[in-house]
Amino acid sequence: MRAHDSRDVGYAHAMKAVVVGCGRVGSEVARQLADDGWDVTTVDENAEALVRLGRDWNGAFVVGHAMELDVLLRAGIETADAAVVATSGDNTNIVIGQVIQKRYGVHCVVVRVLDPRRAEFFEGLGVRTVCPTQTAISFLVDAVRASDPTPTPPAQGRA
Repeated sequence: MRAHDSRDVGYAHAMKAVVVGCGRVGSEVARQLADDGWDVTTVDENAEALVRLGRDWNGAFVVGHAMELDVLLRAGIETADAAVVATSGDNTNIVIGQVIQKRYGVHCVVVRVLDPRRAEFFEGLGVRTVCPTQTAISFLVDAVRASDPTPTPPAQGRA
């Protein structure tokens, strides 16, 4: 089911996104953006990662490491409207995100960072980060704070 087509929200052309990393997160981001009408190119070191996009994938797929500039160029980074960087490594994600933002001038770059302290630090430097670890911490703490815990009486026979 298509939520909306990028052309339906006032864009003259389909918006182009480059998604770096085709694991559980990157592949789902790529599919959802494609379903919304984006022109999506996914980059991964592993050719077998293409399977995660499904048989009906009609976007592009580039095999290679996105730290190599020629791989980013083959993915079309020079004409990208947005980039999502979601590999398995925080350092890799941050470096690739900064290269895409600073060298290629892509305004919308979103980087997944698992370490909350790193995410906060790089957010302060102007890198847009998403930290699933911090999101989980916040939800878990909020859930406990919102509960009405009733003290459990001590078990009989325990000291």
